[in-house]
Amino acid sequence: MKQSLLFVPTLKEAPKDAEVKSHKLMARAGLIKQTSAGVYTYLPLAQRVLRNIEKIIREELDARGCSEMLMPALQPRDLWDESGRWDQYGPELMRLKDRKERDFCLGPTHEEIVTHAVRDYINSYKKLPLALYQIQTKFRDEMRPRFGLMRGREFIMKDLYTFHENQEDLDVWYQSMKEAYTAVFKRSGLETRIVSSDTGQIGGDEADEFMVMSEVGEDTISYCMSCSYAANQEFSGLKEGDACPRCGGTIKTAKGIEVGNIFKLGTKYSVSMNAYFTSREGKREPVIMGCYGIGISRTLMASVEQHSTDDSLVWPEELTPFDLHVIPVNYRDQEVIDNVDAFVKRLEMDYRVLVDDRDERAGVKFKDADLIGVPYRIVIGKDFKDGKVEFFDRYEGVKEVIDLESLESRLKTLYNKD
Repeated sequence: MKQSLLFVPTLKEAPKDAEVKSHKLMARAGLIKQTSAGVYTYLPLAQRVLRNIEKIIREELDARGCSEMLMPALQPRDLWDESGRWDQYGPELMRLKDRKERDFCLGPTHEEIVTHAVRDYINSYKKLPLALYQIQTKFRDEMRPRFGLMRGREFIMKDLYTFHENQEDLDVWYQSMKEAYTAVFKRSGLETRIVSSDTGQIGGDEADEFMVMSEVGEDTISYCMSCSYAANQEFSGLKEGDACPRCGGTIKTAKGIEVGNIFKLGTKYSVSMNAYFTSREGKREPVIMGCYGIGISRTLMASVEQHSTDDSLVWPEELTPFDLHVIPVNYRDQEVIDNVDAFVKRLEMDYRVLVDDRDERAGVKFKDADLIGVPYRIVIGKDFKDGKVEFFDRYEGVKEVIDLESLESRLKTLYNKD
């Protein structure tokens, strides 16, 4: 991909309203542009990273027997009246009327829609368990959108819903989804901590959150220094220095960014929305449900927060928008252009390559490359005619001049290619 054709509007200075590092850097790197308070346009680089996050999620969920679907963002009031949440949800629910004065909302979540979709199908235990997920834009009318993608009014989420004949089956799937989420965040280069939490507006019997430790996080986590106990402080009420309720150890607190949550919904929605099935004993029973969410746009934000300085970013390997960033110091002479293009074309047979073909000074190219965040950089300079380039491993912070044969071998090793 030629950089001159990729829309990457980098900035020398961050917008004045950007408060946290990730917001400042994403704006400067040409990843996002604010449209209105809490609403952002994801520019091409960000879109590539979002697609990589989605790919990881699909691989982990599909491998565990989940099926992808797509539900409407526009939801009718009558389904929310069935569940009782139309009047309960509060001002965060974006409500609107159509031309016939019928009430709708823009979905902040999809429990009502998915229950409506399956309730006529799940009439027997033989059709359970069932696991359905989607990747969708969600809407919440936040009073104070802040910190860029941390708390927005429009955001991208993956939500998964599971349906079961008994509590034991829900417990098995709940544990499986914990493992799937752990894998998703590990592959995304994020260190997370699982914490117990309140069920909140979603409801249900039990909930856990996946937190990325960060000083800019809006949640406070209480965790034990001696065992694995951890909980959202709003849920636990525990303060720094308190005794751990599990082992008696000392409680510490830290800030965290919530990137995922999982709920045991039980029969909250199946009873209110008439989703029943015939059990093995021939009885009519309400379907038992689970709900599992990942904030995809927030995962993007958390990754930038964890993998950046004030002026540079290095993407985790599975999230990076490109594998290699090729920077010709001089891309003006036609012979040089032809040689560089031929070199890049060979690389593109095995790798996703961004080549900076812009008519800019080398310093500008390098500063933009630091912001864009591709982990491996190939600089083409005067030694290229002798078959040598500068290779910069940004994970290790090591630069070296190597010949093209050694470069090929190095890249195969880095990307596990035979």
